[in-house]
Amino acid sequence: MSGAELTRRIQEQTGKLNKDNISRTNAYKSYFDRHPEIKWSLLASFVSRNAGWSMTDLKGRLFQLGLTDVQQNWLFIMYERANWLIFSDAYPQLLLYQWSKLLGRPLFHLLPAFGVSSFMKTEWERFWHEHDQKRLMYALIINEQNTIQTPIIQNPLFKKNVFRTIPFQVCEWLHFNTVIFPTVEGVFYGVSVKRFSSLKERIKLGKQLSQLLFRPELFPAFFHFTSCVPHTGSRFDMERWAGVNTRSSPFLRTCYPVITHSLDGSKCDWFRGGSREGMFRDEKLPKTIELTEWYFQKRRQLQAVFSLEHWLKKR
Repeated sequence: MSGAELTRRIQEQTGKLNKDNISRTNAYKSYFDRHPEIKWSLLASFVSRNAGWSMTDLKGRLFQLGLTDVQQNWLFIMYERANWLIFSDAYPQLLLYQWSKLLGRPLFHLLPAFGVSSFMKTEWERFWHEHDQKRLMYALIINEQNTIQTPIIQNPLFKKNVFRTIPFQVCEWLHFNTVIFPTVEGVFYGVSVKRFSSLKERIKLGKQLSQLLFRPELFPAFFHFTSCVPHTGSRFDMERWAGVNTRSSPFLRTCYPVITHSLDGSKCDWFRGGSREGMFRDEKLPKTIELTEWYFQKRRQLQAVFSLEHWLKKR
């Protein structure tokens, strides 16, 4: 098979699996099951689950009190666009590694055909020879957050309609921007991001989450959850294990259409060269990682704030 034919096949497969949050989440998990040495793929599946829960929250009882229809739509588009961009960049890398394994030779010279940063080309070549699983996971975390920095975080429309809005700032103030790793025992673990718009803070969060996910005493419980609980996009997927009996958000595919995206010719290489080594430092986990009670307390706080805002608006 020629390089052009392989590129076309990978682009085709990526497009099919990049349909929506459900397909992306499942694709990342399925890939990890086939290639467990690529740890980032399981981390990406968990983060994608959380993104789905955040999307359907917008249509649930809690957020509908505090958000206008326009605000809901902008937040959804921001989550959807960011996750679509990450998948469109990362999944061809994963598939190219899969083909490299199958054929027994590295094919990373083809990465530029997918618009992948020169940063990742070097890191994949290094991984092929050194098999440093943690370094590759960190490299993919660094890459994904740089990938969305310009088109999402620095996009003037998202700044105006998402990051500078009162509901988004309230969520940051209450530390509600938290990635949760649930278990079927009803215990939730997780880490919060303090300033979502900060590239440095998001990379720090990704590294902390990777440490939490693969912590030897916790990993089996997290893996069991993601293997036996189908992802519907509804936060009820996780909350029901903690004794919640009432669904607070709908199934994702019942409330959102499939969105057609394009790169608009705007993708460029974010890496400008220079030393890499400082990028790969570990980050310490927060002292508190078991968040079950904290999580429900934050939900109650957010409900109180949005209920007050709703009451004031009606008056």
